[in-house]
Amino acid sequence: MIEINHLVKKYGSHVAVDDLNLTIESGQIYGFLGPNGAGKSTTMNIMTGYLGATEGTVKINGFDIFANPEEAKKCIGYLPELPPVYMDMTVQEYMDFAAELKKIAKEKRKQYIKEAMDLTKITEMSGRLIKNLSKGYRQRVGLAQAVLGYPEVIILDEPTVGLDPKQIIEIRELIKELGKKHTVILSSHILAEVSAVCDHVFIISQGRLVASDTVENLTNLMSGGQEILFTLKAKREQAEEALKEFEAVESSEVVDAAADTVSFRVRARGDEDIREKLFYFCAGKHLPMLELKSAGKSLEDIFLELTSVKEEGEN
Repeated sequence: MIEINHLVKKYGSHVAVDDLNLTIESGQIYGFLGPNGAGKSTTMNIMTGYLGATEGTVKINGFDIFANPEEAKKCIGYLPELPPVYMDMTVQEYMDFAAELKKIAKEKRKQYIKEAMDLTKITEMSGRLIKNLSKGYRQRVGLAQAVLGYPEVIILDEPTVGLDPKQIIEIRELIKELGKKHTVILSSHILAEVSAVCDHVFIISQGRLVASDTVENLTNLMSGGQEILFTLKAKREQAEEALKEFEAVESSEVVDAAADTVSFRVRARGDEDIREKLFYFCAGKHLPMLELKSAGKSLEDIFLELTSVKEEGEN
């Protein structure tokens, strides 16, 4: 759906995007992560045709955004960090305006607008002035114009910034719904949001791609092996002696101990998921298991590790 090859963007001597290569397949939700100044918004603005590039190519559904901007832009719906709404228009007036800008055929406009407003749940607000709407509803209006006309790609730059918790949950659910029919690219500083919503993650640092994978695969790769936290109803000495017989464990340490309970952190040998084996092993030793969970790195840990390593390597 989108191919970015050797993309470079310079502002004088500053390199905002540095030889970036990305391939984005259709029908998935992609998370775009990076610290402030990493080049995320610059890359998204180039993808939408808002900015030019110093070097490289960007193709949207086969159309070059620089050579065939009109055809390429027909494939894109874009919501910038600040929704591009006109405060003195009603929601209906704004949607009519957006449909005209997108050159949607007149016979289809009414139906397309209705469907976009129904999807984003703003139909009841159609007669209200945008300036009188809450920030959450303004964000929905921005999303409605982005999905209007059924573009193949929806690009969302910080879509939940400044919203309250209820509004954030509502927008996340809407993004998941959009992901069923569109390719969605989501930029966010809220890493829990990316973990909850996205199928695939790109991490950018200093204009370069430092990671590209699913959240699950990144967690497994960066953890270097499965780590597990578990709590047994047992004396510490009894549990430690029993664990010596469990060959699937590479290392173990006690993280907490009380009179009749003990908690361990163990690392598995290789990449095998040993949780089920560990459960039955402890049951066989008559050591009741009170809690069992994976203790791999979070997306926050991975993000900090990848971006900080990159920055240190540059100095």
